[in-house]
Amino acid sequence: MTSAEIRKAFIDFFVKKQHTAIHSSPVVPANDPTLLFTNAGMVQFKDTFLGLEKRDYNRATTVQRCIRAGGKHNDLENVGYTARHHTFFEMLGNFSFGDYFKHEAIAFAWEFLTKELKLPEEKLWVTVFEEDKEAEDIWLKDVGVSAERFSRCGAKDNFWSMGDTGPCGPCTEIFYDHGADVAGGPPGSPDEDGDRYIEIWNLVFMQFDRSADGTLTPLPKPSVDTGMGLERLAAVMQGVHNNYDIDLFQALVKKASELTGEKDLTNSSLRVISDHIRSCSFIIADGVMPSNEGRGYVLRRIIRRAIRHGYKLGQSQPFFHQLVGTLVEQMGAAYPELKAEQANVERVLKLEEERFAETLENGMKLLEEYIAGMTGTVIEGEMAFKLYDTYGFPVDLTADVARERGLSVDEAGFEKAMEAQRERARSASSFAGTAQSRVDFEGETQFIGYMNDEADAKILAIFVDGQSVQSITEGEAAIIILDQTPFYAESGGQVGDSGSLTEGMHSFHVDDVHKQGKLFLHHGKATTGTIVVGQTIHAKINIQDRRASEKNHSATHLLHAALRNVLGTHVQQKGSLVSPDRLRFDFSHFEPISAADLRKIEQMVNENIMLNNPVGTNEMDIESAKAMGAMALFGEKYGDIVRVVDMGDFSVELCGGTHVKSVGEIGPFRIVSESGIASGVRRIEAATGEKAWAMIYEDEARLEQIAQTVKSDKNLVADKVNQVMADYRTLEKELKQLQAKMAASQGADLAGSAKEVNGVKMLAAKMEGADSNTLRETLDKLKDKLEPAVIILAAVEGDKVSLAAGVSKSVTDRFKAGELVNHVALQVGGKGGGRPDMAMAGGKDPSKLDEALASVEAWVSSK
Repeated sequence: MTSAEIRKAFIDFFVKKQHTAIHSSPVVPANDPTLLFTNAGMVQFKDTFLGLEKRDYNRATTVQRCIRAGGKHNDLENVGYTARHHTFFEMLGNFSFGDYFKHEAIAFAWEFLTKELKLPEEKLWVTVFEEDKEAEDIWLKDVGVSAERFSRCGAKDNFWSMGDTGPCGPCTEIFYDHGADVAGGPPGSPDEDGDRYIEIWNLVFMQFDRSADGTLTPLPKPSVDTGMGLERLAAVMQGVHNNYDIDLFQALVKKASELTGEKDLTNSSLRVISDHIRSCSFIIADGVMPSNEGRGYVLRRIIRRAIRHGYKLGQSQPFFHQLVGTLVEQMGAAYPELKAEQANVERVLKLEEERFAETLENGMKLLEEYIAGMTGTVIEGEMAFKLYDTYGFPVDLTADVARERGLSVDEAGFEKAMEAQRERARSASSFAGTAQSRVDFEGETQFIGYMNDEADAKILAIFVDGQSVQSITEGEAAIIILDQTPFYAESGGQVGDSGSLTEGMHSFHVDDVHKQGKLFLHHGKATTGTIVVGQTIHAKINIQDRRASEKNHSATHLLHAALRNVLGTHVQQKGSLVSPDRLRFDFSHFEPISAADLRKIEQMVNENIMLNNPVGTNEMDIESAKAMGAMALFGEKYGDIVRVVDMGDFSVELCGGTHVKSVGEIGPFRIVSESGIASGVRRIEAATGEKAWAMIYEDEARLEQIAQTVKSDKNLVADKVNQVMADYRTLEKELKQLQAKMAASQGADLAGSAKEVNGVKMLAAKMEGADSNTLRETLDKLKDKLEPAVIILAAVEGDKVSLAAGVSKSVTDRFKAGELVNHVALQVGGKGGGRPDMAMAGGKDPSKLDEALASVEAWVSSK
């Protein structure tokens, strides 16, 4: 069976068993700071297993794309050197959320392997947790597995937990016997580490909740989480022992062979390259760009490791990106998102290859020289750090080279050097972050601000410096919690509303609003009277600021759509700020945007504003929203019911913010700036409405001023400015010619005033109307004419002094031009330097120049 056929057979089998087929989640987990990458099939169901979310199905099946190349789960160093380690793999899984348990899970697994795939029972070996008598009885008595192919294992291998506390439970694993010709014993035996018996399926039974003291309490709804590596199963089904020999890899290995010229298809470097193109392509397709931190740094490490292996095979030109097409041929049908992002993935990889090419060559040269001079077998940590810090070599790349030469790296020494650098960075940092104020209060604030700008509300609680109080008086700063509010709380880039809470003569000014769970925290200060818990007040937002924020927020949606239209669908929002004054939009893109494309983007947004489409908001389930084409923000996690904001057919996004009623209300849209803020991340700042009109008026006023200055009509000002500039360049050229003639004339006159001092011709003189170039040219001519000579020339323009000193090469053993020019420069408030025979300097005190030049004769005499 091909890998594609195995994927389909697995999903079809479990759909027949009443499981809901769920598409693979991205390799970047949504809102999970505990994981760098999705590393198992259960990650997208984590909150379901923890009871934090409920789905409308209790059985699911997936083929999940996974990455293990950073953090706790890191297989990077072994990739290419073993038969089964990968940075990217696919995990087949079936899940029960409080529905079926051990008996059905075991029966399903055995039926799929022996009936659906027709694997011989005598080739399969089963393990259970040594204390799990229930699972043991199911296997031996109900399924009828032979006791000769059965092992009981300890907690290290057969007991799973999500963390130190929380859901956990025993496992049962199924192994495949690759045959007596492969070394190794069965699981649980002393030589189990051999390659004969390979684990293909792990069935986890979430049965207990572990408390901090280690107590195991049975879960009210035990669940099942299983995982089976597609690559391992494909190796079994295709009759090979090494994963790199399956169909998925062979196409990539052959393409890598073609691109590098390496004919041996078992070469480790070809295997590294074919593995790494899979992880890199999916990471980029799921929105990560190469960078120097977090996921972007892991991506960069993998790319650079692949490039280094190409370099090792003699390929110094960009080649890695050319494997993406082959990967899409193999996996594009299963993962259409990879096919959709193919062009972007190729572009990002090619750019990264080009950036690293010179770095790799220089770094390898330095490492080769270091290894050649080594006396021991350990590369010093300081050296590994220098390669990382200077050449961008990840330490595992250095370790990779070391392993090939029978060497190792002092990783402790490397970490010590890294920590020293982090400490330096911390010391240099001027930022001092403060945590957002939190309060201890159970309750909920209902947000009514989509439809209301003001409303009556009841004060549920008041907090001062984190402590609950019953009342506050004029001048006191506090946080107020209401039962309902029209105030928008800072979220999704949109700033919180400001406004007032009033009741008769009592008032509180709201500066900002933040969310804490389902609570809205109104930050501000009592301005008059007394504010009391339980009081009913009138809450009113600053309407002018809210309307301005709404214009900017709606404009970010149009901008996002325009960027994707003009630059490509790889553009994803990476952050935003929406305030009354401006909008800021950060997005993934790999290079600066051209002026022509910026104009096109701005024009596209304005064209859509002029269509004046109504802004629609609808609540619906997440699947319906996706079917509608709604764009979700990268890294955001959404519930089952989402709010969809659409602006005609041009923009459809999931968003909880406030917006204009129709896009025409936005008014003109103007891009203020475009810049890079991190590797692979660009930023656009823009203005709308009154701010944009102000920019237009300012531009118009500037144009009018330029037209008046050059005495032209506004419509012809460009031609007039070009004509003025052409005249300026002509005059500048004529001026330089005149200055050269004057300098030649002055030079001839100056030569006659040189003095014989200490065996050389000494000249210290001021030139009228000369610039630094004229000084230099005159100096060269005088040096030839007065040989041997010590000369310093000066010119004054306003309050600026220019100096040029020259010494004939025959006397530079006694006189240094740099010393001479500094001798004069220090007296006129400046400094300078240069070669022994030629030096330049500047100064800012022309009043001391004559005295300084007069001192040169004594300086020459002293030598």
